Order: sequence, then structure tokens, then C-alpha cells
Amino acid sequence: MAEVVFFVYIRKSEEFSTITNYNIIMSEKYVIGIDLGGTNTVIGLVDVKGHILAKDDTIKTQAHPDIEEYTDSIAAVIKKLASENGCEGKLEGVGVGAPMANYYTGEIVNAANLPWKGIVPLGWLIEKKTGLPTRVTNDANAAAIGEMKYGVAQGMRDFVYITLGTGVGSGIVANGQLIYGHDGFAGELGHVTAPVIEGRSCGCGRTDCLETYASATGIVRTAKKWLVEKDTPSSLRNICMNELTSKMLFDAAMQGDKLAHEIFEFTGKVLGDAFCNFIAFSAPEAIILFGGLANAGDLLLEPIRKQMNENVVFLWKDKVKVLKSSLPGADAAVLGASALGWKD
Repeated sequence: MAEVVFFVYIRKSEEFSTITNYNIIMSEKYVIGIDLGGTNTVIGLVDVKGHILAKDDTIKTQAHPDIEEYTDSIAAVIKKLASENGCEGKLEGVGVGAPMANYYTGEIVNAANLPWKGIVPLGWLIEKKTGLPTRVTNDANAAAIGEMKYGVAQGMRDFVYITLGTGVGSGIVANGQLIYGHDGFAGELGHVTAPVIEGRSCGCGRTDCLETYASATGIVRTAKKWLVEKDTPSSLRNICMNELTSKMLFDAAMQGDKLAHEIFEFTGKVLGDAFCNFIAFSAPEAIILFGGLANAGDLLLEPIRKQMNENVVFLWKDKVKVLKSSLPGADAAVLGASALGWKD
């Protein structure tokens, strides 16, 4: 936002006085944030304070097997959002959060759940069709940048961002910069080996990855296993195994179900142990959790903190905060992506 300065002549002192901060908008800048999901693509128009002024979710990702047609649709929506909101000529850039996206190249590489196979030059295509600088990164990295720009990580220079959804994603910020690694794919903390050895297979081809225990699907796997192995009375036994969800586990735990509570306790301990390793690597100020499973709040956060502080190297005992993201759940992906669109 440009600052307006008025020079006012004051007769009594025969001096000029400067009055500022009239908050008059001269040339407000905006960015576009794009959350490219396997089912829907959501595009938002975002201001410098992180307000989503307008949003469009009409593009169905799977309905566009041709990447040229898909990016034509994106360009058309961006033009429409700018026109309808009086922002023509005021867009600073475009940020995209997408699965298997490489920040360095702007490409999506072999994303399993998207309709385009191989290497897709998404950033280049959007930039060509909109004329706007476009940056692309994976969805967890985008969320971490969004948290640093708009959320609870404002002012932090070192933190680890963990997304607890269908899988476990992450973004690592050190010295105020997101860590991408030499190839653009750094920060796959969901695929470090969890401190549990049960031989759980992971979609990446390895076994016992953290996300096989600590994701929404992972906690359900624990529940199904324990319902077979344990005799603990539980209301969960009244639910068909194939219909069991992490939300059902949360509801049962909040209603006092002992087994459900033990499952969250176990999951929190797994994460707490993993966080000890993450802390030893980058000494973050905080570990910030986002996603459906993070909404369990203290049911999950308390066992994480307890396990983490009991087992972390003494240098960091009680020094690293475990926080829940402050970004609004429904808009976090768009906000995170939009943070990429601002000029450095």
C-alpha cells in the first residue's frame, strides 16, 4: 500500500508539518494463490495482509487431461477475478501449491494423483498465458511460507511445518529461508522412518515411514490393528472397519472412549519422538502443525510435547514450541500459495 503524505502549512508556528498514514490506497498490490489439488483447483485473489478478496473453485482438475487447456482455464479465471475486483494491472505475481512440484524448475514431476504424467512445465505455462511471474512449490512448502507470511510463524526465522492430512508433509524454514535442497524436493519428513517397527507399507515403497503412523490414514491403521489385538472395551467396535475415520476416533476420544484416547496418545508419542530428531537437525524455534489431525488439539499436542521434552537432547528441552497453525483451514492452501507470488 502506498503511503500518502500531506504537507500542511500551520500559521501559528510558521512551519510546515508532515501528516502521514491517512491510509488512502494509491496503488494496492495483489497476488494470485492457486491450490492445485487432485480433485479441485482453487484460485484466490489475495491482498498484502492475507485477506482473500475473491475465490474461484470451478476448475475440476481431473476434467482437464490436456495441460494446455487446463492452464488456459487458469488464465481465464485469473483475468476474471482481476476484472471483477478492479485489480487489472495490480497483480504482482502468481503462486501455486501442487503435489510433486519443484520450486527451482516450476515443474510438476510424476505426480500420481494428477491427470498429467511425466514432467509438466506448469509454472512456465501459467506465466506465458498470464504475463505474471509465477512460482510453484509443493503444497506443504507453500503452507509453510503462508504461515510465515500471514500466520503464527510471523517473525520466526527457524521453524518446521508439519501437515497432518492423508499423508504427512513438511516444510523446513532455517535462517528465514525455506529449505529446498539441491534438487528442489527437500523436506519430505513424512518419509523418515518412524521410531516404531511394525513393517507398515508406505505408498513411497518403503516401510514404517512416519506418515504410516501419524497421518489421518495412519491413525486409522493403528485403530484397526488395536481393535483386533486388544480387548479394551470401545464404542469403536460398533463402527464398520471400512467406515472408520480419524474424525470418528477424535469424537470417541472426546466422549471418553479409553481405546480412542490411547490411540491418540500413541500417535502423539510417535510424533514426539520424530520431532526430537527434527530438532537435532535444525534447532527450530517451533514445530507448527496443520491439517485435519492437528485439529485434535491438546488430545494430540499434549502427548507430543511430553514425549518430545522427555527425550530430546538436553540442549533443547522445553525450548521448542509445538503450535497449531493459525491459518484458516479452508483457505490455508490458497494463502500459502499466494505468499509465493509476492516479489522478494
